[in-house]
Amino acid sequence: MNTIITIGRQYGSGGKEIGKKLAEYYNIPFYDKELLKVAAKESGICEEMFENFDEKPTTSFLYSLVMDPYALGYNAASFDMPLNQKVFLASFDAIKKVADEGPCIIVGRCADYALKDYDNKLNVFIHAPMTFKKSRIQEQYEVPEAKVKDVAIKTDKQRASYYNYYTSKKWGDLKSYDLCIDSSILGIDGTVELIKQAVALKEKNL
Repeated sequence: MNTIITIGRQYGSGGKEIGKKLAEYYNIPFYDKELLKVAAKESGICEEMFENFDEKPTTSFLYSLVMDPYALGYNAASFDMPLNQKVFLASFDAIKKVADEGPCIIVGRCADYALKDYDNKLNVFIHAPMTFKKSRIQEQYEVPEAKVKDVAIKTDKQRASYYNYYTSKKWGDLKSYDLCIDSSILGIDGTVELIKQAVALKEKNL
């Protein structure tokens, strides 16, 4: 196993659970919010700052940095970069750091874009109809039934805005990923099995 799996996901579709099951199967590191700790440690920026800006869109100035995100460097002494921009670039550095250490699973945070030059990655997007997501959101996140749909829509809008803002691609668009899977069709475990098969085929063809 030499593949880095990045997982984009709709809220409640099971992307995190699928990622954890894959990490357990392959016995490789799993990064979701764990990535924030890595970024904080490497950059020296307080972890709470990463939590505040995590997968949330910020100012339009960042668009220009996306074209060459390392042109300035978040520690550049000659440029007083706003904190949110430092956090964004530090997160990208953290993603590359963990990817350089070996195969792993990374959920969200534009990981597919950060690793666009890595040949050994498989970019997956997990989605599902609201009927499937509602019960999972109620059970796992303890969201009242009356608020489930609103919370799901709001969370996905934030994730889409963040992704669309910092990358040259569109969140959830087929062209942005190697695999787009409706987790309601095969279920969580079936989706895990499908991704395992994709990884095996990819590694066979490398």
